[in-house]
Amino acid sequence: MSKLSEYIAQIEGKNHTPAIDPESIDINGAYVSDMLSDVMGSAKPGQAWITIMKHLNVIAVASMTGIPAIIFAKGNTPDEAVCDKALEEGICLISSNLDTFRLSGILYRVLHP
Repeated sequence: MSKLSEYIAQIEGKNHTPAIDPESIDINGAYVSDMLSDVMGSAKPGQAWITIMKHLNVIAVASMTGIPAIIFAKGNTPDEAVCDKALEEGICLISSNLDTFRLSGILYRVLHP
């Protein structure tokens, strides 16, 4: 398990929900998918979700599955409505310019030093 803040520093991530403190979020793994039904059926609580999808439905899926943070790959950034809904649900939104492969590898190294 690791703090989300440690991961954000390694991926040069930007927090789009600054009212949510990444230091208060523990991450125990990750799920990488751009298919909502796949995430709903397979992601586990406490995992970060790495995706390129940035629409409002990702917040609903993260909330239903217990995902505390969504990492947007390849420079994707959520719009204001998505950020507002994430704040309501307590889900931290982070974007990074890195691709999903690199984001996954870096998180693996953070979790398994």
